Amino acid sequence: MIDISKKCWHKSLLFGSLYFSEGLQLTLTTVIVPIYLLDQGISMPIATLVAGVTAAPWYLKFVFAPIVDYFYSLGKKIFIIIGGLLGAIGLFLIMVLHPSTSLLLFSLFLFLSHLGIVFVDVSCDGWAIYISKENERGKINGAMTAGLFAGMTFSTLVLSSIAEIYGYNLCFFTGAIIILVIIVVSLLIHEEKMLKRAQKISSILKAEFKKATTQLVALYCSVHGINFGLLIFAIPLYLKTILHLNVGQIGLVMSIYPITLVFGSLFGGVLADKWGVKKILFVFMSVSLVFSAALIFAHTWEAVGILYGIIGFLQGGGLYAAGGALLMNVSNRKIGTTQYSIFASIGNFSEFGLGAISGSLVVLLGFSRVFLYSAWSLGPPLLILYFIKLKKLKKGNNAK
Repeated sequence: MIDISKKCWHKSLLFGSLYFSEGLQLTLTTVIVPIYLLDQGISMPIATLVAGVTAAPWYLKFVFAPIVDYFYSLGKKIFIIIGGLLGAIGLFLIMVLHPSTSLLLFSLFLFLSHLGIVFVDVSCDGWAIYISKENERGKINGAMTAGLFAGMTFSTLVLSSIAEIYGYNLCFFTGAIIILVIIVVSLLIHEEKMLKRAQKISSILKAEFKKATTQLVALYCSVHGINFGLLIFAIPLYLKTILHLNVGQIGLVMSIYPITLVFGSLFGGVLADKWGVKKILFVFMSVSLVFSAALIFAHTWEAVGILYGIIGFLQGGGLYAAGGALLMNVSNRKIGTTQYSIFASIGNFSEFGLGAISGSLVVLLGFSRVFLYSAWSLGPPLLILYFIKLKKLKKGNNAK
């Protein structure tokens, strides 16, 4: 067994690879699947509704995370294995269904895939909180974000090309196999399990959420992902319906975003550990607001690619690396899986909840207004962030 507890880069490598599998599955289900449904004759509002609703486990993470914390003696790794298997099985099952005739069953298996990957996600987060020091969480979150969007890049570049050349079934099959390989590798890692917990999860959780800082962070989470949620669904649809690109071409353009986000997350993670998460969030989110608004002037795929790439870099360093470190720093490590998942669930609801109706919003308002509103949505989280008070980092601090 490999011990990763002593070196930051060992932790970063493990959690980054697990997040790679998450990014791969997320792009399959939020970018490639909606385009697949459009190609099968499903309307735009229904396609985005299916993609958004089946992603419900991502904004219901608080329901599943307590299961991991409750069975703390089993550790986190077992849930990563089970979740990875479910995620892959769900992708295998949608291969055998035709959505135009079995849309409900197709959606159910898509939901199963999301559910499995969510268990991977919450277990990975809890494990990272438990074994990481506060002064390395920016780097670890940067690596996790880099892994997530490296997986998205691979999916948009390689899997979308497979879908275009060889068909969607081989695309889903390839994604499932890669997830299984990554999950199996985690079996080689030694896990230090929590031997006992002095208090019940509920009592610790109540005490945490009575704190003003925790409440403000939860409020921040409720609005910080709206920008991401609107754009990740709207931009592929814009490329498909307005600029008339095929799935392979859309994959190439969309790959620019996760590539730049990887670099942004690594850069932002280092800066967050050095200068503090709040400062980095303020700077990156403010600039992202400007470039999100500029999408209304993007009338070619080149312009969309450049602007979305810049937004990706800024969201990587701000929303993901610094933002993830903020949530970890506020979470109590005794119930890290549960508390972090509550924050993440609130954020994911704002992302996928609006993403689910993005098709309808485009039909009602048009792409330009949706892009403009996505920029405006960054104002409230910036205001809330101003009032969040964080304790100053002490040397050698290992969280709560």
